[in-house]
Amino acid sequence: MLLFRIGHTMFANDLTGDGARLNGGRWNHPGIPCIYSSVTRALSLLEYTCHVKKHLIPRDLSFVTLEVPDHSIKQYTIGQLPGNWKNQPHAKEPRDFGSKFLSEAEFLLYCIPSVVIEEEMNFIINPNHSDSNKIKIVDVKDYAYDLRLKTN
Repeated sequence: MLLFRIGHTMFANDLTGDGARLNGGRWNHPGIPCIYSSVTRALSLLEYTCHVKKHLIPRDLSFVTLEVPDHSIKQYTIGQLPGNWKNQPHAKEPRDFGSKFLSEAEFLLYCIPSVVIEEEMNFIINPNHSDSNKIKIVDVKDYAYDLRLKTN
């Protein structure tokens, strides 16, 4: 399965989940590593756009294409998620929910509906899963962010 992420070029080859570990996110508390990814480049760009301030967008961004084994996936429906999973800033309950499944490390991939487009899926990759060494970076492509996407 191919998954996509966008981020600072300096971290394009990093599969440790340290960025999320340091900062936390919607589905993890700080201290819990994970890698956020999407089913398409477009969705990864939309997700990125929602979470970054215009003045903090680096000039050197890259799309990363990951080849990920698809035999270890836990898919969640909206009805299985905490009721406040869409809240901004990120609520404690979704962070607890995700941190729990990441800590248990039963699955390599956790499939979660996107907040931006619920019918589209994001994948949270668990770098602590025993199969994380099977993840391959198949492409890193520079991307010049189009500032017309951001108003602030």
